[in-house]
Amino acid sequence: MMDAVSVLEIAEQLLAQAYDGHSGRAARTVYGGHEHELRQTVIALIAEQELAEHESPGEATLQVLFGRVRLTAGSESWELAAGDLIAIPPRRHGLAALQDAAVLLTVRVGG
Repeated sequence: MMDAVSVLEIAEQLLAQAYDGHSGRAARTVYGGHEHELRQTVIALIAEQELAEHESPGEATLQVLFGRVRLTAGSESWELAAGDLIAIPPRRHGLAALQDAAVLLTVRVGG
């Protein structure tokens, strides 16, 4: 049986790490691995930091745990706030923190 984790506590720890590091971001996988089809990763970003545009990892969702972010894919963009959940478009995309933020990224990696 798997133990419960608090993604909000993890997000707060990661935000502190993001402030201590040079990249302005930090991440930790909270579920997943070689034997799983899902991977869930908490990502914390300091305001005005971003994940540059990158290829889609496949079927994925993004849930904002706290703060505000902007997801962009081509000419489209979505501003998301705490509690929002969005399916990530299956194409190149980027993520920018409009304020200190943490998100839960869920990706289907197997199957």
